[in-house]
Amino acid sequence: MRKRLEGRFFCAFMNVQSLIGRKVDQTQGFLENGTRVPLSVISVGGNVVSQIKTQDHEGYNCLQLGFGSQKLPNKPIAGHIKKAGLEEKKPRFFREIRVDEAPAAPLGLAISVTEVFEPGDIVDVTGISKGKGFAGVVKRYRFHGGPKTHGQSDRHRARGSSGSGTTPGRVYRGTKMAGRMGDAKVTVKNLEVLNIDGDTLFVKGLIPGAKGSIVVVHKVGKNKKFVPLWAASTPQGGASDEPKEENAS
Repeated sequence: MRKRLEGRFFCAFMNVQSLIGRKVDQTQGFLENGTRVPLSVISVGGNVVSQIKTQDHEGYNCLQLGFGSQKLPNKPIAGHIKKAGLEEKKPRFFREIRVDEAPAAPLGLAISVTEVFEPGDIVDVTGISKGKGFAGVVKRYRFHGGPKTHGQSDRHRARGSSGSGTTPGRVYRGTKMAGRMGDAKVTVKNLEVLNIDGDTLFVKGLIPGAKGSIVVVHKVGKNKKFVPLWAASTPQGGASDEPKEENAS
């Protein structure tokens, strides 16, 4: 209990606004006013402080958070984990979270979701988008394509001209062409936290990445006209399975 109070005080004092999470599922739910909304289920339990960086030593103030677990880390990561006193947990993923002032948290401190987020918060979610492979311009940039008649047999999904002639005599950098699509860092902004169930966030809207991928949830504000999620429509992806079994019995 004392450690939990210390964590809550630390998050409020240091203005911690972000946590690492894992994308669990995408589903739907209903608000109390009857509106059906898309939901992203994010598990953010198990965030621990693995390193502290300060303005005097590294040139900026931040917390490094560890998330997940692994059995056999390599030697550099094993030494890093040992220094933080996290030999039992052995985090697998690490992310840096900027803070306003020089952190004074003990290494290994666990940060729970309720110490950072609450229903009604507006958040930005950053993750790695799904890889689509090598894609053409119609799929990658939504080009219209060429004409389908008048003898055009192979121009339906072609790119067309890539530039002018003698002037400038080259193709400009950044011209839209076919290439590798997806598998890039993407941030979806201004999503809303509708409910918190244990270590699970229910966020209104869709987030980047496949199921099981790692995301960073960053709080940016609060919705003054917040409408909560209808309790009966809480998806089964969270920690709400036990009450349903009790009701069924």
